[in-house]
Amino acid sequence: MARVTVEDCIDKVENRFDLVLLASHRARMISSGSSITIDRDNDKNPVVALREIADSTISPGDLKEDLIHSLQKYVEVDEPEPEAPLVGASGSVDADDKDVSVEHMSEEELLKGLEGLAPPEVQPEPDLPDEE
Repeated sequence: MARVTVEDCIDKVENRFDLVLLASHRARMISSGSSITIDRDNDKNPVVALREIADSTISPGDLKEDLIHSLQKYVEVDEPEPEAPLVGASGSVDADDKDVSVEHMSEEELLKGLEGLAPPEVQPEPDLPDEE
């Protein structure tokens, strides 16, 4: 039975640490039910993973991408955010009406509107009787 050594795989993956990460990830994939691309020959999953990398039956680049994806807890998707109506914009919505009409304000119009607002009047505090 032929044994796989690091020297067989080092021309496919230059960094030995990366090789260990990729082979261990592939071995976990095999143990979770992924199909193997070579004959098992009564080898254990880490040896099968190294043999697959050495024989180039599985791409190290694909393994690396799959490893990165499996380690991510939150995958950010670049989707456009829906436009929300501006605060203070007047809109009319009927209970039975499915169409919603919203007036859009520019930033300049919003600033002019805010500048035109009068500040609230300051109420003097009521005098409390002195307790002696």
